[in-house]
Amino acid sequence: MYIFWWFFSYYLRPVIKWFLRKTTGLCELQRICYGKIQGAPRTNAVDYSLSMSKSPQISQLIAHLNDVSDNQRFVGSNLKELTNGAVNTVMLIKKINPKIHFQFVINFSQCVEQIWGYRQLLSEVEELRKTTYDADNFEHERKLRDLWDKLMPHEPLEARVTKQWQYIGFQGDDPKTDFRGMGLLGLENLLAFATEYQDAATYVLSHSHHPHYGYAFAIVGINLTSLAWTLLKQGDAKTYFFNMVKSAPTLKLFHQFYSYLFYEFDKYWIECKPKDIMEFSTIKDSFEINVRNALQDPNAVFRINFSVDTI
Repeated sequence: MYIFWWFFSYYLRPVIKWFLRKTTGLCELQRICYGKIQGAPRTNAVDYSLSMSKSPQISQLIAHLNDVSDNQRFVGSNLKELTNGAVNTVMLIKKINPKIHFQFVINFSQCVEQIWGYRQLLSEVEELRKTTYDADNFEHERKLRDLWDKLMPHEPLEARVTKQWQYIGFQGDDPKTDFRGMGLLGLENLLAFATEYQDAATYVLSHSHHPHYGYAFAIVGINLTSLAWTLLKQGDAKTYFFNMVKSAPTLKLFHQFYSYLFYEFDKYWIECKPKDIMEFSTIKDSFEINVRNALQDPNAVFRINFSVDTI
């Protein structure tokens, strides 16, 4: 299978591209931008086409955009300037007339923003993941306290180190030890879920206290941070991000993705009716397979549809 794919990529594909260019008068990028629907179908196809290009100028362009996004400089006016530069470079190389193909300029610009916005988001998320929770850092401590206040607005926190933390699913009296695996990203995700979707978060928290199907809310949440990060890093999450926004994905959108996963995992957990928490690993693995399968649909759109049920 690998030999066939290699033969197709390096020998047959260029011939097919040449033939279609001659018969349609359009390069591959134009055919994609005109023929694929907006979102993941179009942007993923553009991404693949650029990565397979044998043009030295395009390879140089990709390397430059990769460097910029890896260093988180693909933002603001710089983003617009870099996107316009990339579009102009490709039109020059492919001999595309912008006055005639103005729609290509619009469509291709969106793809460029999404592709390198996604790469930059991965850099931002990775930076948070590598940031160790620091109890001496005022901002870290403030966010931890905010998490309690959002989830438990009617119950004051008695002390910084207290068994109360176990009520929202931390393992011990001091939550800082539970953030070691995912760093500050775990806290940022939990806080975003509790802030942006407070009703959903408190509803899920109530499920975590179920007498038969209960689980550690915060610990499960940090495990789901690991899942969200893995899907982002491996590229499976591109479907979600490219279908949700027309421009560069942001950290806020990553938090929304995480919130969706947490809310859906809670529903799945209850549906599975686990005998005890020892089934967590098996159910989580099954849930991950379902998510990955759903993300294989290039038209998939994930949204939190909050509804209250009784269990």
